[in-house]
Amino acid sequence: MAAARKPKRVAASQPGFLTLKSSTNPTGLYSSKRKRVNKNKKKNWNKHSDINDVEDFLEDIRHQERTTGGLLAEKSDDTLFFVDLGQPKKTEEKAPEPEVGKKRKGKSSRPLRIDLILQHDSLVPPPKDVLAYQQPNAKKLRRSAQLAAKGVAPRRQKLLLNRRSAAPTSKKAVTEANNNPNRDYYDLWEQETKDTADPWYLQQTKKMRVKRPEKLNAKPSVLPAVEVIAPGGSYNPDFFAHQSLLQEAHEIEVVKQKEEQKIERQLAYNKEDAATEETTFHEQVQGLVEDEDDDEDLASDVDEEEEDEGAVGAIAVAQKKTERQRKRERAEKVKEQRRLAEKQEVEKKQQLFQLRTIKTSIKKQDQKTKEKQTKRKAKQEAQKAQPRRLGRLKFQPQDMEVQLSDELADSLRRLKPEGSVLKDRFKSLQKRNLIEPRERAKFKRRHKVKYVEKRAFREIS
Repeated sequence: MAAARKPKRVAASQPGFLTLKSSTNPTGLYSSKRKRVNKNKKKNWNKHSDINDVEDFLEDIRHQERTTGGLLAEKSDDTLFFVDLGQPKKTEEKAPEPEVGKKRKGKSSRPLRIDLILQHDSLVPPPKDVLAYQQPNAKKLRRSAQLAAKGVAPRRQKLLLNRRSAAPTSKKAVTEANNNPNRDYYDLWEQETKDTADPWYLQQTKKMRVKRPEKLNAKPSVLPAVEVIAPGGSYNPDFFAHQSLLQEAHEIEVVKQKEEQKIERQLAYNKEDAATEETTFHEQVQGLVEDEDDDEDLASDVDEEEEDEGAVGAIAVAQKKTERQRKRERAEKVKEQRRLAEKQEVEKKQQLFQLRTIKTSIKKQDQKTKEKQTKRKAKQEAQKAQPRRLGRLKFQPQDMEVQLSDELADSLRRLKPEGSVLKDRFKSLQKRNLIEPRERAKFKRRHKVKYVEKRAFREIS
């Protein structure tokens, strides 16, 4: 392995470093004394900083690199010196006479003087041109070449192929005759217009409709628009069907009654605790009259507080810990930490013998998770049929329309109509989450009604 090259400045400081310029003295580059100036301030940096020695040193290095291709101290002796053997003896041989019509070879191969002057004389190699090796879209072309080697066509080519394959099928014949019995049926009142153009063209020109998301097609509720009444609600119902409907209405009324009783219990109070005139007077006078007993109680309280403060201060002074106690506490703390770490290690090792128990616990936990998921899904499915909270008010279901046994009519003529169709439709819209529950706006008169007697009324009266 070749030895690492020394830095240029270190090489120049060596005793064998050769300089090409006589003005530069390598031994004196770093030995000259500099003027001591305060350089804490930035304005003195350029004013009192002498960098001529550094510039001369760098210029000498650059000159050596241009002329010899590197530092002279790093060159071998064979490249710097040669053995002078004198001039070689010339053999006296007659030069061949040039043939007629031919030029001398030396004349044709010798370059011109102007070319020699313009020739690049620096031995420093030119820097690598990074832009010469760059290609536009090189990464994209490399990727497409890899896909082509695998037999996969790029996306743009796939789109063009699909467009070409779909173009002939989408085109239709020119206007067909009206008397052609095989022509397609055209519905004049159809909502969707027939697009006969190229689908790619329609997509680019924004004439093709955007694909509607599936979520927009989902209904806000799974309940039907019109709910069929129970069999017991018929004008001539079966006895058992009517009794089951009455039982359902009874349960609803019981729930309402329990809620009312709960509110009454919450608002109820004990009549014995009611305020009397004496208690109200005592509350009004509270704090206005000061008794001597109260002053004595306050003074005793102050004395007790002072005694407590003194005791606390004495305890705080007496509880000052010594250095020995602190060292003992630190040792006990370290001992407790080691004990806990050893306990954790023992528990980890003990878990190896509990693998079967751990597996059974994991299976039980997975089973519980699956049961919770099924319950959650069932709850979500049940909530789809329930009205959601869309506004400030909660949905209040409509009262059940049911007739008692003695109110049943024996014919349609004597049947009494119940409820309102408009109210039923309004409640149905609220139950299906189409509109939010609302209350009728209450009209509040801003100004009082003013009665004025007119002259015509006075004349009559």
